[in-house]
Amino acid sequence: MNMKICFATTCIILMMFPNKVSCQGKTIFLMGDSTMANYADNYDVGKDYLQTRYPVTGWGQAFEQWMHPDSLAQISKMIQKNNAKLVNKARGGRSTRTFFQEGRWRSIYTNLKSKDLVIIQFGHNDAAIKKQERYINIEGFKEFLRFYVTTVREKKGIPILLTPVARNYPWVNGELQDVHGAYDMAVKEIVKETQCAFIDLNLLSRQFFTAQGEEYSTNHYFMNLPPNTFIAYPDGLQDNTHFQPEGAKAIASLVFKELIKLQKEL
Repeated sequence: MNMKICFATTCIILMMFPNKVSCQGKTIFLMGDSTMANYADNYDVGKDYLQTRYPVTGWGQAFEQWMHPDSLAQISKMIQKNNAKLVNKARGGRSTRTFFQEGRWRSIYTNLKSKDLVIIQFGHNDAAIKKQERYINIEGFKEFLRFYVTTVREKKGIPILLTPVARNYPWVNGELQDVHGAYDMAVKEIVKETQCAFIDLNLLSRQFFTAQGEEYSTNHYFMNLPPNTFIAYPDGLQDNTHFQPEGAKAIASLVFKELIKLQKEL
């Protein structure tokens, strides 16, 4: 078949079955902070992850477990199951403002195609008022979220806003409490305003950790490490924000299950 006939045939197929060709995205972009980052993907250039960072694991790093055809088949109305890819641009210490200022948003926007998913989770660093290099007030936080939603839609992508994942404090009477306050509410306000797809990860993660209990969550999900156990932390560590692999996998699983629910709405 010559090239002209082949091209004509392709055009006819596209016109006859447009939804079969364009209804699914090819890429899931992740944008957020350290709780979502991939530390195993040359995060510290030229350094060995197992020597310098492990076991810290972002939930976006653990999300790779779902990027297989059998898993993606469960969200096949949203994303192609056979050739989808995950692009994780999350980075430690970033807020909505610094993510934009450093050009991380530009790298997503430039490569974004129609129907691609953009999963957005900020709030941890935006609220860090004692760290002015990353802090942004509530109105600025909302404005950047509004901007991200609008520009993703301009390229016909699908933005999905998440409330910030829970920290492992405080616990009251066996129940993990919310520490994100106004930044949690700000995400919900932008969701209501823009009618954006939404995952309440703050609530879901608090409910999950509460169900597992404070002791188990502290020692198995978060980076609370005894000394002389991991090469990167010879003195041990007490960190109730970042995840060990088990915690990251649990949060990634929560997000994936919510995507299954969301595809019925999108």
